[in-house]
Amino acid sequence: MDKKQSFTERVLSWPVRVKNYIGELQAEMRRVTWPTWKQVRATTAVVIAAVFAFAAYFFVVDYILGRAITKVFDTFTR
Repeated sequence: MDKKQSFTERVLSWPVRVKNYIGELQAEMRRVTWPTWKQVRATTAVVIAAVFAFAAYFFVVDYILGRAITKVFDTFTR
């Protein structure tokens, strides 16, 4: 867009720009390769398993660090 373009010209060109955008959007959506239902289920299962694995990992790390910090505080507060 030209910097010297007036506000009125920009406002008047808005419907044409929106129409072009929608046309390009529709063309792009026709080119999309959508996953099959089987692929969606498989990747969803992987994501859920990864979430539980990370949750377990962070639980263990938090538990270990919490115990270590508690021992350090107990040692220095005696």
